[in-house]
Amino acid sequence: MLPLRWFLITPCPLCGQELEDPQPGSGLACRRCHERLALPANGLMGTDPLPWWAAGGYGGGLRHLLLDLRRRPRLEAVATLASRAHGALMATGRGPADGQGQQRLLVPIPSWKRRANPLPPLVCRALERRSRLRRLDLLERSRPVLGQHLLGRRLRFDNQAGAFRCLRPPGPGEARRRSVLIVDDILTTGATATSAAQCLEAAGWRVEGLLCLARTGERGADQAVS
Repeated sequence: MLPLRWFLITPCPLCGQELEDPQPGSGLACRRCHERLALPANGLMGTDPLPWWAAGGYGGGLRHLLLDLRRRPRLEAVATLASRAHGALMATGRGPADGQGQQRLLVPIPSWKRRANPLPPLVCRALERRSRLRRLDLLERSRPVLGQHLLGRRLRFDNQAGAFRCLRPPGPGEARRRSVLIVDDILTTGATATSAAQCLEAAGWRVEGLLCLARTGERGADQAVS
């Protein structure tokens, strides 16, 4: 007969090992993952080039984890990171509803590649399960873009300019300028998020900012949420 504790073990959603001592505010990650990924207790936030909230900095263990999740998506792992980004948002006084009492909407960044990045939709799915935020696919790509990896900041913004099309404005039953949060996995210069935000704003939506899993440190704008 199997020991009773075998049926009571809660695995860490990030590494699969037994979750014996979860860290406060860590999204139920084990101590080892909490340290390996260097996740701030309440996530990161910033305002450049638009307001953003992230689970942590893109580097080291978190970078390797996100690259692996792109290849082998795991909802529970993404949900653990997404909950930390959402916690950073909540820590700044923003709840599921905006100032007008309207439910905030999650708008994932769409990919133009045949093999799309699975993480933005998974972040939305995870947050829909754990909060009253709701996903709404408002964006589509209007044209393909170059890969951003070898482009400088200015070229990244030029590359993403006009790269999105908004599928519809707010409908008759929706408050004008309803609040939306753009969702992506990684924020670097913000060129993609800025282009998406400009597209949505032009159609009548009010973009509050970007929720993401990680923020690169190249701009030195990372700020731990207290």
